[in-house]
Amino acid sequence: MSAPWDAIVTTGIGAAATVAGILVGGVVGRRNQNQQWLRDTQAAAYAAYLREFTAIEIELREAYLDDRSNTADWAPFNAALTSLSLVATPEAADAASELTEAVGRLALMVADQGPKDREELRQIRSDLASRQVSFVNAARRSLDASQQPLGHQLGGPPPWREIEPYAPTPRSGE
Repeated sequence: MSAPWDAIVTTGIGAAATVAGILVGGVVGRRNQNQQWLRDTQAAAYAAYLREFTAIEIELREAYLDDRSNTADWAPFNAALTSLSLVATPEAADAASELTEAVGRLALMVADQGPKDREELRQIRSDLASRQVSFVNAARRSLDASQQPLGHQLGGPPPWREIEPYAPTPRSGE
């Protein structure tokens, strides 16, 4: 009589362990899938924001240097920022907000019809570069805490564009 019960108990324990293993595996697998989805979505949102930031920054700088009104398309930039707000860590969202504020200051400078101020442009450009690096580093940390921070800005208009309007104009025949 003991042997059949031993077999039933052993089989029951094995079945329960199998079911528990399946449930735990499902929960852990689902959690890992959710984390991977979030990282992928964050990376895409960060990349879209940087792409749209760069397009706006280039247009604003060129408008300033060409002494014309800007033709920046703000809708994709604002859409990227809004999408970013759905998945960004608080640190990355704060860094994006600070970078967006710096872009706003550049837009106001472009809209100002007063004389050009090379030093003001240099300061805003420096602020934009610093805030872009801060955003990139916050985004990198949110994707993988082991990533080392970057020490300088990558991308954007070439630096020589900044000084072009201040260079002497060549004379005819030179």
